[in-house]
Amino acid sequence: MQEEVSRLIREQITVEHLDVEMAGNHCTVTVVSVDFEGLSPVKKQQRIYQCLNDKIASGEIHAVNIRALTPSQWNPAA
Repeated sequence: MQEEVSRLIREQITVEHLDVEMAGNHCTVTVVSVDFEGLSPVKKQQRIYQCLNDKIASGEIHAVNIRALTPSQWNPAA
């Protein structure tokens, strides 16, 4: 499922960095993308939810924890 979530996000968002962790049907994603420039935190999350909507609707993914950042906001050492 991790690979599938990664593929779904990469198909719709220009990804600079992507980390996907699955724990059962709970998903944690960190996405760094230039596509998020100028978007509010809510709009960034909505972009990611759009990628995963079918998996959420089917129940394959029950919960998603999202960290969506622009390249300038991302600090990989943090």
